[in-house]
Amino acid sequence: MRADFDSKADLVAIYLQDVDRVDGDEEPHPRAVVSVLDGRAVAIELAHPDLGIEEPLVITADRYGLDREALLAAASSALRAPDRVVVLDVLARRAA
Repeated sequence: MRADFDSKADLVAIYLQDVDRVDGDEEPHPRAVVSVLDGRAVAIELAHPDLGIEEPLVITADRYGLDREALLAAASSALRAPDRVVVLDVLARRAA
């Protein structure tokens, strides 16, 4: 997963997988746009993250069956390192 915060555009982009094309964009929240390929979310753009990242990302995660915590970690990391790409490896939880 890659993420970056474009400080001039005031936009966090989270890339869930590398693709050459998308089927279209959907808007699960007024500040979130999801690029979709074959019914799966492949990228998320979050506008005005200063207004909060949790609500739009949780709604997006729930709608597309994504990992809430991973999306929040990606966006938070991107915000802490503006105008640079942050790469995260998120592994499945281990059974206790």
